[in-house]
Amino acid sequence: MSAWNVGKVVEHKQWNKTLHSLYIESDIEPFEAGQFVKIALEINGELVGRPYSLVNPPDSQPLEFFYIEIPNGPLTSHLVNLKPSDNIQVATRAHGFLTLDEVPAAKYLWLMATGTGVGPFLSILMTDKPWLRYERVILVYAVRTLSELSYQERIMQILTNHSGQFSYIPFVSRETSDFALTGRIPQAISDGRLEAQAGIKINADNSQVMLCGNPQMLKDTSNTLIERGLKKHRRFEPGQITVENYW
Repeated sequence: MSAWNVGKVVEHKQWNKTLHSLYIESDIEPFEAGQFVKIALEINGELVGRPYSLVNPPDSQPLEFFYIEIPNGPLTSHLVNLKPSDNIQVATRAHGFLTLDEVPAAKYLWLMATGTGVGPFLSILMTDKPWLRYERVILVYAVRTLSELSYQERIMQILTNHSGQFSYIPFVSRETSDFALTGRIPQAISDGRLEAQAGIKINADNSQVMLCGNPQMLKDTSNTLIERGLKKHRRFEPGQITVENYW
């Protein structure tokens, strides 16, 4: 199989000024929820590609990518102009270890994301695995403004489908609302607000935490969790913190 397939854009949704979801029909090899795949465009005679997490669950089409437009970005400044029926290159094989097969068993699964880092967690939540393996699943989704809280309809559907087993805790750091926590995730762990909202405690005996998003959140949240007695998970040294660096 060649390294790239030609994909066809079937939908391009814009959530706000900078956030977009791109839907592409393309055949790729089987993948695990939580993995990423490269997409690319030929720009000035050169194939420019970047990895993006798959938001759709395995065995479903179209492929779905959640991305943020970067000013003068070498790829995203061209992605934003794509429309249905346009072609785009899609790598045939997905990669990445932010999958439940890599995460040890536990009572509680915490999925903590900032911005577009929520994408791989939505893919995971639309499979059977988290609901069969964990007693409770908590999605923590942090953004700066209310307009950045994307995929709310899908999250509400997951909440309806798994009532009593699933909790959703949004954070908005630069605006106030009547439903989202304020501030940042690591601060809310330190001061107890996050656990109070979820109604359960995070500890090394019963919790697995998956982190995906901006580097500062990953660093600060990991350090806060390590202070609580959790440790980074590695294949040959099991722990409770699984991290995906998003850029």
